[in-house]
Amino acid sequence: MACAVLGSVWVMPPLTIPIDGIYLPVMRSEGPALLPVFRSQYQAELLMWLLLHPEQEYGVSDLAARLDVPLSTLHREVVRLDRAGLITSRALGRNRLVRADTAHPAASALTRLLEVTFGPRAVVAEEFAISGAEQVVIFGSWAARYAGETGPPPRDIDVLVIGTVDRADLYEAADRTQNRLGIEVNPTVRTAEQWDDPTDALVAQIKASSFVVVLDSRDVVRD
Repeated sequence: MACAVLGSVWVMPPLTIPIDGIYLPVMRSEGPALLPVFRSQYQAELLMWLLLHPEQEYGVSDLAARLDVPLSTLHREVVRLDRAGLITSRALGRNRLVRADTAHPAASALTRLLEVTFGPRAVVAEEFAISGAEQVVIFGSWAARYAGETGPPPRDIDVLVIGTVDRADLYEAADRTQNRLGIEVNPTVRTAEQWDDPTDALVAQIKASSFVVVLDSRDVVRD
């Protein structure tokens, strides 16, 4: 296969698949920037959620809402993971309920792997659900990788809590999150008024880059 050269960068041409003598281009998809060993971000997030909550069973439509994934896309990932034995599923009326299969030989290792990569989305939301927190946002390098920006793996997690919270609660939440993830957690707090203030330097910096809202008390998905 011939390669083109752009400057000092080698560029591979798209893969082509012959169909009845006609060649159709097929672009190679890249894995998620946080951990590109997975086939897609949707797959990694689905596995992360189920493995981090192994005692719970979820409807596929509920998971699609929680993970903000198109239902048809999530259903395809469920089918793949079910066939691989990493999750189990059962029909309940017109819905399909799924849960992690912790008996799978790779379940324990996968849980830890997903916890330290995609896990902050779930763990930060759970631990920072403290009194007075209206929204919880992850920003910085983890948010950049989560958004698909390439770069080195995150060495810490930057968390912004929006609301009026007790500082002791804030730092205890950070300690719990750090103990679960095994990575440094840096908490910051801003009031709702400060979050809407364009002159706040930190807020302006966060909003000008990638950030992920992991908890919004005004928009909670019920179990």
